[in-house]
Amino acid sequence: MNVFTRHVVLEAVGMLILQLAVVASAQETVRSPGSAPVSSAPPTGKLAAESSQSQDRSGAGGSTNGAITQPGKAGGMGDPAFGGERHPLYRLSKLDAVDLNFTFSPDFNQSLTVQPDGFVALKGAGTLFVQGLTIPQMQQAVSDAYRTFLHEPEITVTLKDFDKPYFLASGEVAKPGKYELRGDLTVAEAVAIAGGLTQQARHSQVVVFRRISAYVAESHVIDLKKMLDSHDLREDMHLQPGDFILVPQSRISKIRKYVPTNSMSWYMNPLQF
Repeated sequence: MNVFTRHVVLEAVGMLILQLAVVASAQETVRSPGSAPVSSAPPTGKLAAESSQSQDRSGAGGSTNGAITQPGKAGGMGDPAFGGERHPLYRLSKLDAVDLNFTFSPDFNQSLTVQPDGFVALKGAGTLFVQGLTIPQMQQAVSDAYRTFLHEPEITVTLKDFDKPYFLASGEVAKPGKYELRGDLTVAEAVAIAGGLTQQARHSQVVVFRRISAYVAESHVIDLKKMLDSHDLREDMHLQPGDFILVPQSRISKIRKYVPTNSMSWYMNPLQF
Protein backbone atom coordinates (compact mmCIF):
# COMPACT_ATOMS: atom_id res chain seq x y z
CA MET A 1 0.00 0.00 0.00
CA ASN A 2 1.56 3.28 -1.03
CA VAL A 3 1.47 6.51 0.92
CA PHE A 4 -1.42 8.03 -1.06
CA THR A 5 -3.73 5.06 -0.55
CA ARG A 6 -2.99 4.94 3.18
CA HIS A 7 -3.88 8.63 3.47
CA VAL A 8 -7.24 8.11 1.79
CA VAL A 9 -8.12 5.16 4.05
CA LEU A 10 -7.26 7.10 7.23
CA GLU A 11 -9.38 10.04 6.11
CA ALA A 12 -12.40 7.78 5.44
CA VAL A 13 -12.04 6.12 8.84
CA GLY A 14 -11.93 9.54 10.52
CA MET A 15 -15.12 10.66 8.76
CA LEU A 16 -16.88 7.46 9.85
CA ILE A 17 -15.84 7.96 13.50
CA LEU A 18 -17.11 11.59 13.39
CA GLN A 19 -20.53 10.52 12.05
CA LEU A 20 -20.88 7.86 14.74
CA ALA A 21 -20.10 10.46 17.42
CA VAL A 22 -22.81 12.82 16.07
CA VAL A 23 -25.44 10.04 16.03
CA ALA A 24 -24.58 9.01 19.61
CA SER A 25 -24.88 12.62 20.79
CA ALA A 26 -28.30 13.02 19.18
CA GLN A 27 -29.64 9.83 20.80
CA GLU A 28 -28.39 10.97 24.19
CA THR A 29 -30.23 14.27 23.79
CA VAL A 30 -33.55 12.52 23.00
CA ARG A 31 -33.25 10.26 26.07
CA SER A 32 -32.47 13.10 28.50
CA PRO A 33 -35.13 13.56 31.27
CA GLY A 34 -35.50 17.29 30.64
CA SER A 35 -37.41 16.83 27.38
CA ALA A 36 -40.90 15.31 27.31
CA PRO A 37 -41.87 12.97 24.50
CA VAL A 38 -44.19 14.52 21.95
CA SER A 39 -47.05 12.40 20.65
CA SER A 40 -49.30 13.33 17.78
CA ALA A 41 -51.88 10.64 18.62
CA PRO A 42 -55.27 11.91 19.84
CA PRO A 43 -56.04 11.62 23.58
CA THR A 44 -57.90 8.49 24.62
CA GLY A 45 -59.86 7.33 27.66
CA LYS A 46 -59.95 9.78 30.53
CA LEU A 47 -57.82 12.38 28.73
CA ALA A 48 -60.25 12.48 25.82
CA ALA A 49 -63.22 12.90 28.18
CA GLU A 50 -61.51 15.74 30.04
CA SER A 51 -60.63 17.42 26.75
CA SER A 52 -64.24 17.14 25.54
CA GLN A 53 -65.60 18.57 28.81
CA SER A 54 -63.16 21.47 28.59
CA GLN A 55 -64.29 22.26 25.05
CA ASP A 56 -67.94 22.10 26.13
CA ARG A 57 -67.34 24.51 28.97
CA SER A 58 -65.48 26.95 26.76
CA GLY A 59 -67.98 26.72 23.91
CA ALA A 60 -71.33 26.50 25.67
CA GLY A 61 -71.24 29.21 28.31
CA GLY A 62 -67.70 30.44 28.67
CA SER A 63 -67.78 33.29 26.18
CA THR A 64 -67.90 36.67 27.87
CA ASN A 65 -67.25 38.88 24.86
CA GLY A 66 -70.16 37.92 22.61
CA ALA A 67 -72.87 35.83 24.27
CA ILE A 68 -75.44 34.32 21.94
CA THR A 69 -78.95 34.32 23.37
CA GLN A 70 -81.30 31.62 22.16
CA PRO A 71 -85.00 32.44 21.75
CA GLY A 72 -86.89 31.99 24.99
CA LYS A 73 -83.74 31.53 27.03
CA ALA A 74 -82.18 33.75 29.64
CA GLY A 75 -78.83 33.77 27.80
CA GLY A 76 -76.96 33.03 31.02
CA MET A 77 -78.65 35.94 32.77
CA GLY A 78 -81.38 35.91 35.42
CA ASP A 79 -82.00 33.56 38.32
CA PRO A 80 -83.17 30.08 37.20
CA ALA A 81 -84.47 29.42 40.74
CA PHE A 82 -87.15 32.05 40.14
CA GLY A 83 -87.69 31.19 36.50
CA GLY A 84 -86.15 34.49 35.42
CA GLU A 85 -85.49 35.15 31.73
CA ARG A 86 -83.77 38.11 30.21
CA HIS A 87 -85.75 38.25 26.95
CA PRO A 88 -88.69 35.83 27.29
CA LEU A 89 -90.85 35.07 24.26
CA TYR A 90 -94.60 35.56 24.48
CA ARG A 91 -96.52 32.42 25.48
CA LEU A 92 -100.01 31.77 24.25
CA SER A 93 -102.90 32.09 26.66
CA LYS A 94 -106.64 31.64 26.51
CA LEU A 95 -108.58 33.59 23.84
CA ASP A 96 -105.42 34.47 21.88
CA ALA A 97 -105.95 34.48 18.10
CA VAL A 98 -103.39 33.19 15.56
CA ASP A 99 -103.25 32.75 11.79
CA LEU A 100 -101.90 29.57 10.15
CA ASN A 101 -100.54 29.90 6.62
CA PHE A 102 -99.40 26.89 4.57
CA THR A 103 -96.90 27.84 1.88
CA PHE A 104 -97.53 24.86 -0.42
CA SER A 105 -101.03 23.89 0.77
CA PRO A 106 -103.09 27.10 1.02
CA ASP A 107 -106.29 25.06 1.35
CA PHE A 108 -105.30 24.46 4.98
CA ASN A 109 -104.88 28.18 5.82
CA GLN A 110 -106.97 29.01 8.87
CA SER A 111 -107.50 31.39 11.79
CA LEU A 112 -107.57 29.89 15.26
CA THR A 113 -108.57 31.09 18.73
CA VAL A 114 -107.22 29.42 21.84
CA GLN A 115 -110.20 27.92 23.63
CA PRO A 116 -110.77 28.33 27.39
CA ASP A 117 -109.36 24.80 27.89
CA GLY A 118 -106.11 25.72 26.06
CA PHE A 119 -106.82 23.71 22.88
CA VAL A 120 -107.21 24.77 19.25
CA ALA A 121 -109.14 22.85 16.57
CA LEU A 122 -106.95 22.22 13.50
CA LYS A 123 -108.59 21.76 10.12
CA GLY A 124 -108.38 18.06 9.33
CA ALA A 125 -105.84 17.30 12.08
CA GLY A 126 -107.86 17.20 15.31
CA THR A 127 -107.20 19.29 18.41
CA LEU A 128 -103.89 20.53 19.77
CA PHE A 129 -103.03 21.90 23.23
CA VAL A 130 -101.13 25.18 22.73
CA GLN A 131 -101.62 27.14 25.96
CA GLY A 132 -98.23 28.14 27.37
CA LEU A 133 -96.38 27.53 24.09
CA THR A 134 -94.33 30.16 22.28
CA ILE A 135 -95.03 30.90 18.62
CA PRO A 136 -92.04 28.81 17.38
CA GLN A 137 -93.13 25.92 19.62
CA MET A 138 -96.69 26.04 18.29
CA GLN A 139 -95.38 26.20 14.74
CA GLN A 140 -93.39 23.01 15.31
CA ALA A 141 -96.36 21.28 17.00
CA VAL A 142 -98.71 22.16 14.12
CA SER A 143 -96.12 20.96 11.60
CA ASP A 144 -95.86 17.62 13.42
CA ALA A 145 -99.66 17.27 13.45
CA TYR A 146 -99.96 17.76 9.67
CA ARG A 147 -96.89 15.72 8.79
CA THR A 148 -98.99 12.54 9.03
CA PHE A 149 -100.61 13.33 5.65
CA LEU A 150 -98.61 16.30 4.27
CA HIS A 151 -95.03 15.89 3.09
CA GLU A 152 -92.73 18.32 4.93
CA PRO A 153 -95.38 21.02 5.47
CA GLU A 154 -94.06 24.57 5.59
CA ILE A 155 -96.21 26.51 8.07
CA THR A 156 -96.12 30.07 9.36
CA VAL A 157 -97.90 30.96 12.62
CA THR A 158 -98.70 34.64 13.17
CA LEU A 159 -100.04 36.07 16.42
CA LYS A 160 -103.07 38.19 15.49
CA ASP A 161 -104.69 39.10 18.80
CA PHE A 162 -103.56 38.64 22.40
CA ASP A 163 -104.19 39.79 25.94
CA LYS A 164 -103.04 43.41 26.14
CA PRO A 165 -100.47 44.38 28.80
CA TYR A 166 -102.18 45.63 31.94
CA PHE A 167 -101.71 46.65 35.57
CA LEU A 168 -104.02 46.36 38.58
CA ALA A 169 -104.75 49.10 41.10
CA SER A 170 -106.47 48.30 44.39
CA GLY A 171 -106.94 49.66 47.87
CA GLU A 172 -107.38 53.33 48.62
CA VAL A 173 -107.63 54.65 45.07
CA ALA A 174 -110.68 56.37 43.64
CA LYS A 175 -111.24 53.84 40.83
CA PRO A 176 -109.78 50.41 41.62
CA GLY A 177 -109.59 48.04 38.69
CA LYS A 178 -107.63 46.70 35.71
CA TYR A 179 -106.05 49.16 33.30
CA GLU A 180 -104.17 48.78 30.04
CA LEU A 181 -100.44 49.41 30.29
CA ARG A 182 -99.69 51.67 27.36
CA GLY A 183 -96.12 52.74 26.95
CA ASP A 184 -93.74 53.53 29.78
CA LEU A 185 -95.73 54.12 32.97
CA THR A 186 -94.64 54.81 36.55
CA VAL A 187 -96.38 54.15 39.88
CA ALA A 188 -97.38 57.79 40.36
CA GLU A 189 -98.85 57.94 36.86
CA ALA A 190 -100.70 54.65 37.38
CA VAL A 191 -102.25 55.95 40.63
CA ALA A 192 -103.38 59.08 38.76
CA ILE A 193 -104.97 56.91 36.04
CA ALA A 194 -106.82 55.00 38.79
CA GLY A 195 -108.41 58.25 39.96
CA GLY A 196 -105.82 59.27 42.55
CA LEU A 197 -105.62 58.54 46.27
CA THR A 198 -108.52 58.72 48.71
CA GLN A 199 -108.43 60.60 52.01
CA GLN A 200 -107.90 57.31 53.87
CA ALA A 201 -104.81 56.33 51.83
CA ARG A 202 -101.42 55.75 53.40
CA HIS A 203 -99.48 57.14 50.46
CA SER A 204 -96.17 56.75 52.26
CA GLN A 205 -96.33 52.95 51.87
CA VAL A 206 -97.67 52.15 48.41
CA VAL A 207 -96.85 48.52 47.62
CA VAL A 208 -96.12 47.16 44.13
CA PHE A 209 -96.29 43.38 43.69
CA ARG A 210 -94.47 41.93 40.67
CA ARG A 211 -94.85 38.27 39.72
CA ILE A 212 -91.58 36.45 38.96
CA SER A 213 -92.95 32.96 38.45
CA ALA A 214 -96.18 31.07 39.03
CA TYR A 215 -95.45 30.81 42.77
CA VAL A 216 -93.12 33.72 43.57
CA ALA A 217 -93.69 37.48 43.53
CA GLU A 218 -91.50 40.33 44.70
CA SER A 219 -92.80 43.41 46.52
CA HIS A 220 -91.60 47.02 46.43
CA VAL A 221 -92.63 49.74 48.89
CA ILE A 222 -92.87 53.23 47.36
CA ASP A 223 -92.98 56.38 49.52
CA LEU A 224 -95.25 58.33 47.22
CA LYS A 225 -95.82 61.09 49.80
CA LYS A 226 -92.10 61.85 50.08
CA MET A 227 -91.61 61.91 46.33
CA LEU A 228 -94.52 64.28 45.72
CA ASP A 229 -93.63 66.59 48.61
CA SER A 230 -89.99 66.85 47.50
CA HIS A 231 -90.90 67.09 43.79
CA ASP A 232 -88.32 64.38 43.14
CA LEU A 233 -89.60 61.50 41.01
CA ARG A 234 -86.26 59.81 40.40
CA GLU A 235 -87.29 56.90 42.67
CA ASP A 236 -90.66 56.52 40.94
CA MET A 237 -90.81 52.88 39.85
CA HIS A 238 -91.54 51.94 36.24
CA LEU A 239 -94.29 49.36 35.83
CA GLN A 240 -94.18 46.08 33.98
CA PRO A 241 -97.13 44.12 32.56
CA GLY A 242 -99.08 42.38 35.30
CA ASP A 243 -97.89 44.60 38.19
CA PHE A 244 -100.33 44.95 41.09
CA ILE A 245 -100.46 48.27 42.97
CA LEU A 246 -101.90 48.21 46.48
CA VAL A 247 -102.53 51.44 48.39
CA PRO A 248 -103.13 50.54 52.06
CA GLN A 249 -105.39 52.33 54.47
CA SER A 250 -103.98 54.79 56.99
CA ARG A 251 -104.06 53.86 60.67
CA ILE A 252 -106.37 56.63 61.76
CA SER A 253 -108.90 55.66 59.09
CA LYS A 254 -109.07 52.13 60.51
CA ILE A 255 -111.05 53.43 63.51
CA ARG A 256 -114.68 52.48 63.16
CA LYS A 257 -116.92 55.28 62.01
CA TYR A 258 -119.73 54.20 64.37
CA VAL A 259 -119.21 52.66 67.82
CA PRO A 260 -121.67 51.52 70.53
CA THR A 261 -122.69 54.28 72.95
CA ASN A 262 -121.90 52.22 76.06
CA SER A 263 -118.21 52.24 75.14
CA MET A 264 -118.24 56.05 75.32
CA SER A 265 -120.18 56.41 78.59
CA TRP A 266 -117.07 57.75 80.34
CA TYR A 267 -117.04 60.66 77.89
CA MET A 268 -120.77 61.31 78.06
CA ASN A 269 -120.80 61.28 81.93
CA PRO A 270 -117.28 62.04 83.19
CA LEU A 271 -118.55 62.69 86.78
CA GLN A 272 -118.87 58.97 87.37
CA PHE A 273 -115.10 58.83 87.58
